[in-house]
Amino acid sequence: MAADEEDETQHVRRPSSKQSARKTGIGRASSRTSETKRTARRVSAPRAMRYATEQLQELLGRAPESVSAVKPTEDGWQADVEVLELERVPTTTSVMATYQVTLDKKGELVAYERTRRYTRGQIDRRS
Repeated sequence: MAADEEDETQHVRRPSSKQSARKTGIGRASSRTSETKRTARRVSAPRAMRYATEQLQELLGRAPESVSAVKPTEDGWQADVEVLELERVPTTTSVMATYQVTLDKKGELVAYERTRRYTRGQIDRRS
């Protein structure tokens, strides 16, 4: 076919088996059951950490450096995420921040709060 000719063949998109089942009602009860299980089940800790960093980066416009804590809560997850707020030279004087991120059971961010600012080279003293 020449470059200036148009391809007149039409591509027919066939519905997936899920779409066909939805239209006919086949498998409807089993899909609802698995959907209920999925929504009631909490995402894993590694996935919660990944979701926390991705969503916080989207909100702050800065890439998180690490997750320093993650723990399950009654409603989902809570994570402490370390973020570089102000880069300085030498890097030990860069300003870091800890953000406490709250996720629901599905891993969606529902709240975040900056709980601490510190220089990268700072060591916490025990009380």
